[in-house]
Amino acid sequence: MGERELVGLAGLFFLFILIGFRIPVALSMLVAGILGSFALSIVAPFLKFGPYILQFKSSLWNNIANYDLSVVPLFILMGFLAAEAGLSRDLFAGFSALFGRIRGGVAMAAIGACAGFGAVSGSSIATASTMSRVSLPELSKLKYDDGLATGTLAAGGTLGILIPPSVALVIYAIVVEASIVEMFQAAILPGLLAVICFITVIWLRVRLNPELAPEPKVLSHVEVKQALWRLVPVLLIFGTIIAGLGMGLFTPTPAAAMGVLVILIFGFLSRFFSRTYLTIHKLKNPILSTAKTAGMIYFILFAADVLKGFFSRSGLPVALTDLVANSGFEPYLVLALMLLLLIILGCFMESLSMILVVIPFFWPTLIELNGGDYITAADAAFGMTADQLKIWFGVLALVVVELGLITPPVGLNVFVIKSFVPDTPITKIFKGVMPFFAVEIFRVGLLLLFPALCLLLPMYLSG
Repeated sequence: MGERELVGLAGLFFLFILIGFRIPVALSMLVAGILGSFALSIVAPFLKFGPYILQFKSSLWNNIANYDLSVVPLFILMGFLAAEAGLSRDLFAGFSALFGRIRGGVAMAAIGACAGFGAVSGSSIATASTMSRVSLPELSKLKYDDGLATGTLAAGGTLGILIPPSVALVIYAIVVEASIVEMFQAAILPGLLAVICFITVIWLRVRLNPELAPEPKVLSHVEVKQALWRLVPVLLIFGTIIAGLGMGLFTPTPAAAMGVLVILIFGFLSRFFSRTYLTIHKLKNPILSTAKTAGMIYFILFAADVLKGFFSRSGLPVALTDLVANSGFEPYLVLALMLLLLIILGCFMESLSMILVVIPFFWPTLIELNGGDYITAADAAFGMTADQLKIWFGVLALVVVELGLITPPVGLNVFVIKSFVPDTPITKIFKGVMPFFAVEIFRVGLLLLFPALCLLLPMYLSG
């Protein structure tokens, strides 16, 4: 490596040091990008520092004005409105009725509710937090084992990042220039597979040790019917978005707007049949929370632009791509190492930051290993075209990012759950989440062995 590449590598290490000291990721990226570019201007004087800084004077506005990114605040608003309208409680009640006759059914209901809320939220941290607030008191009242209850919600929260519509999927699609619609379609089957795997884990644990869960509570037919009706709004919202995208009725941004509209209508009409409903005054908190969250995301995107400019000028991504491509390593070994690194980083970094920092390094390398942008599937190392590789790797990347959220010793979702149960030792929560961690490894293996789980639906719907 030359001096420029070494400066780029030093900047990358400096970035992770800043993150390790718990400095906000956006600020870490901004500082690393600016200081790294200043160092580059000393090592290579032709890379002038002034013009580099000036090019970012309109970057933040360009991100906010980007039509593709306008979907982000709408999906965020959907999640906050859903929580305010009581959809999280409706989901939990509906799935509790659905699984009520099975021992451990309320824990299974929590997984179903996490999946449903993830479909209108798109954030793992928000899903874990919201569903813990709703589910943990009920699980505690029913005398569920603390490890099972907290482990279930920590794992269930990870569903928010994958089940469409997902903000992380949108950002990934923009970074690698993939179709947002196809990414949503590709994530459906892996997301459903996760739900099935998590429910199976609960069933097996309770079957092997019945003391983990109480005897099931049998509801009357009327109670079951009333509870199941509470699932209809989420099915309607999710169906409106996914069916509309799949049938080509609208693109992601109008789809998100339709989702917001449906939640608003449901929330205001809920006053006639529910104790939890939306009012004009209740809109203040979701709107302010959306503004804060969207502002944070746009700032991360701006900081990522600054950092990307530094790395591009250093030549580090090209150097690393050439190094790996000429190393003689098997493509699948390189892919496995990339996924392992994502799991490790997922313990410390938020999903959007990981996508923006790491994927620009990984993606060119994978394309090079596969044979290039325009190679046919028959001649490609991974047996698929570049467009198919974008979709497959995107789903794999988000699944292992999920895994990082529950990986000891710093799984972010585990600490979110811990904040709701301060008396439960963190070791017990990690112990409770380990069976879900194991089944997630199994799911990653399935997706690696059978790419069709990611590619089948986009191919079918586009064909």
